[in-house]
Amino acid sequence: MWYRKLQLAVLFALITPPAARADVKVGDVFPSLVSAGLVSLAGGPLPATAGQVVLVDFWASWCAPCKASFPMIAKLHQEYAPRGLVIAAIGLDDKSAAAEAFVKKLAPPFPTLHDRGKKLVQSVVVPAMPTSYLIGRDGRVRFLHAGFHGDRTETELRKNLETLLAEKP
Repeated sequence: MWYRKLQLAVLFALITPPAARADVKVGDVFPSLVSAGLVSLAGGPLPATAGQVVLVDFWASWCAPCKASFPMIAKLHQEYAPRGLVIAAIGLDDKSAAAEAFVKKLAPPFPTLHDRGKKLVQSVVVPAMPTSYLIGRDGRVRFLHAGFHGDRTETELRKNLETLLAEKP
C-alpha cells in the first residue's frame, strides 16, 4: 500500500507544474508581508510598508549567525528608523516556543514576526540563514544579503540603506 502511495506522489510531482515557489531576486517585487499571515512576536506591530524602504530579515532560533546579527539590526533600526526605514525580522522556526524564546532573550526593538505557516518563506525561497532583503520604496528588492559576515555585512547594509533612503519617494 505504501508503495502505491509513493508512486502516486512521484507521478503527481512530475506532472504538476511548479506552483507558488518563486525565487525572489534583486529587481523582483517582494511578496506582501500583510497577506503572509505573520504573527507578531516582539517590537510592536509591523508598520505600513507601502512607499517605505524596508529591510526584511529571515532568521531562526537555531541559527548562530542570526543571533549574532540581531544587535547589528537593532543599531540599524535605531539609526535609520527615524529616516523612514521599516524593519521586519521574520522567524522561520517550526515551533512557536523556540521563536518566542529567541525573541524574549534578544528583546529586539524592531518588529519581529513568525512565519508559522511558512507561507512567506516558501514564496521567497530564502537562500541562507540569515538573509536580508532590502526593498525600495517601489516594493522591489534592491539588495540581497545572504548570510551574516559581521562588520562586512553591516558596512554593506549601511551603504545600501544610505542609497535607498536618499531616493525620493
